[in-house]
Amino acid sequence: MTPFGARLRALREQRGVTLKDLAAALQVSAAYLSALEHGRRGRPSAGLVHQVNEFFGLIWDDAEELARLARQSHPRVVLDTAGLAPEATELANRLAREIRQLRPEDIAALTATLDRAVR
Repeated sequence: MTPFGARLRALREQRGVTLKDLAAALQVSAAYLSALEHGRRGRPSAGLVHQVNEFFGLIWDDAEELARLARQSHPRVVLDTAGLAPEATELANRLAREIRQLRPEDIAALTATLDRAVR
């Protein structure tokens, strides 16, 4: 599941909206929305994100957060480590190999480390 997919599902469940009803309102297939929710489709278009924001009445920070989650939701990531230190390439490859074995708390710790490093 992608960050956008998780948020979309949470919005639907909080508001009692079925996948079929949301799909009809957005004029897309329920299969497409299901694939978005489960991370089997790439990131949604800005237009679809806008439609979702309008459907759920999201404004300001909530709307921007949904757009941010959409940008962070491509399920297949390519990392270009050309020109970086060998350790960066090693890290990228190791993460690609082992990400499925990481627990949610491990991912949170890695994310916190990255957040501190890029500030």
